[in-house]
Amino acid sequence: MVGMAKLFGTNGVRGVFGEDLTLDFISKITLSIASFFKKGPILVGYDGRESSIIISKIVTAALSSAGLDSVVCGIVPTPCLQFATRQLGYTGGIMITASHNPPQYNGMKVIARDGIEISREDELLVEEFYFKKKWKISNKFGSITKESTSIDTYISGVKDRVNTRKIKSRNLRIVLDLGNGAQAVTAPRLCKDLGCETILINEKIDGTFPGRGSEPTPQNLDKLSNMVIKSRSDFGIAFDGDGDRSIFCDEFGKILTGDRSALLLSKYILKKYSKSKIVTSVNSTSVIEKIAANSESKVLRTRVGSVEVSRKMVKENAIIGFEENGGFMYGKHNQVRDGSMTMAILLDLLANSKNSLSKEMNLLPPSFTTKGKIECSKDDFKKIMKILKVEPYKKDLTDGIKLSLDDSSWIMVRLSGTEPIARIYAESSSQSKLDDIFAKYLKKVKTALDR
Repeated sequence: MVGMAKLFGTNGVRGVFGEDLTLDFISKITLSIASFFKKGPILVGYDGRESSIIISKIVTAALSSAGLDSVVCGIVPTPCLQFATRQLGYTGGIMITASHNPPQYNGMKVIARDGIEISREDELLVEEFYFKKKWKISNKFGSITKESTSIDTYISGVKDRVNTRKIKSRNLRIVLDLGNGAQAVTAPRLCKDLGCETILINEKIDGTFPGRGSEPTPQNLDKLSNMVIKSRSDFGIAFDGDGDRSIFCDEFGKILTGDRSALLLSKYILKKYSKSKIVTSVNSTSVIEKIAANSESKVLRTRVGSVEVSRKMVKENAIIGFEENGGFMYGKHNQVRDGSMTMAILLDLLANSKNSLSKEMNLLPPSFTTKGKIECSKDDFKKIMKILKVEPYKKDLTDGIKLSLDDSSWIMVRLSGTEPIARIYAESSSQSKLDDIFAKYLKKVKTALDR
């Protein structure tokens, strides 16, 4: 039943502004959200996309017509809005963002009272209001005011979870690639508070993402790598458009995958909190099971999507959650992806270690991962499933199909929840083996689509 959502994708409602994400649709989906929440106040924030301010005005007007008060906190990263929703006692939140999607896209993430995106079941309830047009309309308009404390609340919350004195004593130097995104209003301030010397790249908020695009990938982070080497910084970090994901770069300019950095942070956290629970999606590294075993901890797997990971963390009282895309969640702060919290944990790790980031990474068990994508419709994906289901390997159908090829190698294909593409993921114990596996199965997928 949870997979039947028609409007909500992997992360919220998204579309091309002015095409499928029309002003009429935004108004009606907001009325549906208002009917779900029943009462306010609702905290509203947005990223730096050119359409975000317009959408925020439609959202607050629709909330007002439903009789719900709304409070606008302006441009903030998604994790800032989520944390402030919970800490400041709002009934819920609406974050206007399309995360890593191209500039023409925008969307909405609906945040529950607990500071986490609403569950898949609750998304279906919102959709029920939408399709049945059972909207809450009030005789009395709700108020629209401003919230000025959300950023301070968020930064204080992050600092509370690390040893600020120890970090300050290290005088670490960091390069921040802000990606013209929303972390520009929080990450530099946090680093300054933690006594770090910072060098900024793409620091001007710009919804067209002229610097490198809205999603940090190994292919578009050359400027970050070069600046880390040139400035002799301890590490670099790149954020996505709405600031909930982060990709690290070591002191030699090497870009780390989200999986590898998650392993490092998990290992560090589990040293303090053994016998814990870790939640991760089915497409992330299998090495986490080895890391967890060393501290008698347990790994729980979910479908792809931060909502699944977050909600499972809450249910299981897990301390760690992560996705392979650079989305890391620290349960003691909030069970959501959080770029600045992730950065603060790495600062804490380095402040308590005599090693550099590259040396810490070298202590992890070896693993090599890759991913790709191919244009694919729902009907096309059925062809892919048909051809892969006959493969003579252990299969996991949690999300798409995952084939376990041996103890350290797997391949996975799933249909994207946000774009008309299929995503392909793979892991193995060596780069050459990984390349062979990926090439072999990419060919099989293409063959299936050509039929």
